Amino acid sequence: MNLRALQFFLVIAIAPFINAALLSGALSSGAIYSLDFVDIDGNKLSTADGHVTVLVLATTAEREKVHVVGERVPDFCLGNPNYRMITIVRFTSRHTAIGRRIATGLVKHRVNEAARRLQGRYDANKISRDARKDIFTVLDFDGSVSSQLDDSAQAAPFRVLVFARDGKLLAQWTDVPSAKQLADVLKESR
Repeated sequence: MNLRALQFFLVIAIAPFINAALLSGALSSGAIYSLDFVDIDGNKLSTADGHVTVLVLATTAEREKVHVVGERVPDFCLGNPNYRMITIVRFTSRHTAIGRRIATGLVKHRVNEAARRLQGRYDANKISRDARKDIFTVLDFDGSVSSQLDDSAQAAPFRVLVFARDGKLLAQWTDVPSAKQLADVLKESR
């Protein structure tokens, strides 16, 4: 077999792996990312603004997974201004302006329900703070928000990412992390 044929077969054999790595645009643990969002309450948020951030990307169908992640956030993060959880709700179908208003209203209603549940946890931990002010939800109707995360956001509809105060990506999962996994990463970030 001549050298040119060997080179051709080598390129053909590894091309799928190279393409997957180059095209996925996946975020790399240890790299710093300054991703900016505006939530449903008008708060401007960033992954590099001095907070340790648990970022959850989910479609509307995965809201139970979002609740589980929230329940697994350790108590030392609750009401602590150094920590926060941001949920990005990615809509998979197109919405008209009226549809967006209806969807936004529905999400706000669900966020208020979640705040009532979280307030119970705050009360049990003697945290005298309005839990609703600690819930950050970003709506992504057109994919522009989730596209900041990477090109593979379409392939992984559910993701959990933890960013340090400076935006350094500490950990990421494509499913709900265990309470221990999440706590271990958040303890590291102290």
